[in-house]
Amino acid sequence: MTERPTVFVVFGGQSAEHDVSCVTAKHVLAAINTDRYTIVPIGITRSGQWSKASVDLDAESLDPAGDPVDPFALFSTTPNAVVLPLLHGPFGEDGTIQGLCEMAGVAYAGAGVLGSALAMDKIAAKNALDAAGVPQARWLGMNADEISTSTASDVIDQLGSPVFVKPANMGSSVGVSRAETIDEVNAALTLAASYDEWIVIEEAVNGREIEISVLGNRHPRTSLPGEIVAGADFYTYEDKYHDGVAELLIPAPLEDSEIAAMQDMAVQAYRALRVEGLARADFFYEPDGRGWLVNELNTMPGFTPISMYPKMWQASGLEYAELIDELIELAVERHARRKRNTNR
Repeated sequence: MTERPTVFVVFGGQSAEHDVSCVTAKHVLAAINTDRYTIVPIGITRSGQWSKASVDLDAESLDPAGDPVDPFALFSTTPNAVVLPLLHGPFGEDGTIQGLCEMAGVAYAGAGVLGSALAMDKIAAKNALDAAGVPQARWLGMNADEISTSTASDVIDQLGSPVFVKPANMGSSVGVSRAETIDEVNAALTLAASYDEWIVIEEAVNGREIEISVLGNRHPRTSLPGEIVAGADFYTYEDKYHDGVAELLIPAPLEDSEIAAMQDMAVQAYRALRVEGLARADFFYEPDGRGWLVNELNTMPGFTPISMYPKMWQASGLEYAELIDELIELAVERHARRKRNTNR
């Protein structure tokens, strides 16, 4: 990049992961190279108001209240601009802000519209991975209006017990429940339906939880893997963002052949979901059973100091600030590549 880029760091948003996004943005803003970029923080309130943000890096979150802005006008009229959308969940990680950036003709970090939408919707993602032949645990998907008095018993009949019940379009373990009995499954379905009309139910896998970071556009590369030893029944919101009791092992204790197989499958899933920029690929591993099973791909993983994505890259030799630089460079590269398709 020959000219000094303006990087719009967009955070907050209208999803239940608003606070997670603020924490992520706080740490990115503390690490980004201000000698290399002009930084403009843009906050989105829970009600959807976009504004230039006041930044207090000592606060628990960033204040998204400030002078209102029109994001389309701002992005489309700023020369050499790159949007860094640090938004988790709906209205940010699901293709919506990506579509805004496409319409504004601005480079943006992370997956595109299709890849973001596919990876965000767990049912659509699982269908796409099934079609690509990527191994997964057994699962069911349904709309909230399909929940009935017999649904819970049908779920247990098909998937066994316990199961995990999740909103299809949510992350950070928000709305996720582990359920064993019919009453617990019913309660879990009701909770998930309070976050999203689409619900995914997954069998409980008796295997290791291992993650890996993927980075790149057309030719992605992978980090060393990390293993999660959950302190509760599963890897909770508290574990991810508030120094919970989960143990994180980086690198994961695996044989070289096991790591290679996981890395190949992560890239296969990344390409199957048309992801570019970055993703964290989450796996279950049954060394004496089905082997590697893809759980999901997260296209905007957390960037807090205890988050797995940057920690796995750090263990692989790529420091935090360098990772941010590469994400911006990948955004610019993809934008230039897509501009060649002038008739689209």
